[in-house]
Amino acid sequence: MIRIPRGTQDILPEDSSKWRYIENKLNELMKLYNYKEIRTPIFESTDLFARGVGDSTDVVQKEMYTFKDKGDRSLTLRPEGTAAVVRSYIENKMQGYPNQPIKLYYNGPMFRYERKQKGRFRQFNQFGIEAIGAENPSIDAEVLAMVMHIYESFGLKHLKLVINSIGDANSRKEYNEALVKHFEPVIDTFCEDCQSRLHTNPMRILDCKIDRDKEAVKNAPRITDYLNESSKAYYEEVKSYLTDLGVDYVEDPNLVRGLDYYTHTAFEVMMDNPNYDGAITTLCGGGRYNGLLELLDGPSQTGIGFALSIERLLLALEEEGIELDIEEDFDLFIVTMGDEAERYSVKLLNHLRKNGVKADKDYLKRKIKGQMKQADRLNAKYTIVIGDQELENNEIDIKNMATGESEKVKLDELVQYFKK
Repeated sequence: MIRIPRGTQDILPEDSSKWRYIENKLNELMKLYNYKEIRTPIFESTDLFARGVGDSTDVVQKEMYTFKDKGDRSLTLRPEGTAAVVRSYIENKMQGYPNQPIKLYYNGPMFRYERKQKGRFRQFNQFGIEAIGAENPSIDAEVLAMVMHIYESFGLKHLKLVINSIGDANSRKEYNEALVKHFEPVIDTFCEDCQSRLHTNPMRILDCKIDRDKEAVKNAPRITDYLNESSKAYYEEVKSYLTDLGVDYVEDPNLVRGLDYYTHTAFEVMMDNPNYDGAITTLCGGGRYNGLLELLDGPSQTGIGFALSIERLLLALEEEGIELDIEEDFDLFIVTMGDEAERYSVKLLNHLRKNGVKADKDYLKRKIKGQMKQADRLNAKYTIVIGDQELENNEIDIKNMATGESEKVKLDELVQYFKK
């Protein structure tokens, strides 16, 4: 028996309505913030992620699904959304568009080869935004306020926004040098990944899941002590705007994020429920990237963005016991008696559906009682029973399933009835 690949999932009809509800709500929220949808290919040149995400990251070193096509080109299923959006921005010369900054959002499957666990899949669905073309603390604060607005709009309350500044390129260079000096004497006691990162990306040592509880990590220099004056001023302004917007936040000097392209503002949204089982804590992450476009041979532009997992959002809603307001019912179920009524119902259904009436019928030749049970299971608002007499009189009783009340309606006036 052929089974689903490890680390993937089937989203069955009973769950797909939740996904559709979330996606529709996200689309509506993006209209409020004037973000436009962008759709990029599911696979891209491997070099895009090697350069854009960073050679020293776990994503590139361990987690990418990479393959050769028939032209011997190396391609990779996208592990994240930012690099692809930036590639599209550069390739389509969006810096020349009259409306700036360019505010984009995406929603689609991403792929990472990692250990399957609760809330984490090898194919997962990611929603994200990118605002490219403005280096301004106010848009950083707007993006952070937006991500909190998104989660709160679904009814989540136990949330914590964690922020930090990684500073500009000069601050980051000085900080990396301090980290190398700090970790060199004890690096032999760290995992192989941390040892390999010491001289390539020492900030990633702070983010290591294996060694993050070591004393050397806890006592490591803090990036905030190495910010130059312009980076400090930028960070203070972001925090000032967040205060103006009434957005609560917690500062964490060890928050560095996992990708190489972040500068200045970095942030995560965490679950903050004391009763939570801890299977997932981080719901969302993002930050500012200055230099990523130039790294990909683009113009000297800056951006900020975030990405959230739909799977983790669903888990958070489940944990909080929040039911989505999903309308599953439909308008009409047609019960038939006899061959003529069965034949007529096919034509009637087609007519109703073309006029916007959500309708269905029995296809298994059930008895009337079985057909009525099916109408109940489908949460039909109304039912009609068609037999020889109804066809002859061109009149049926339409039953309101909620109240049990019925009224007579002409068969050829059903569409008008529903429009009223």
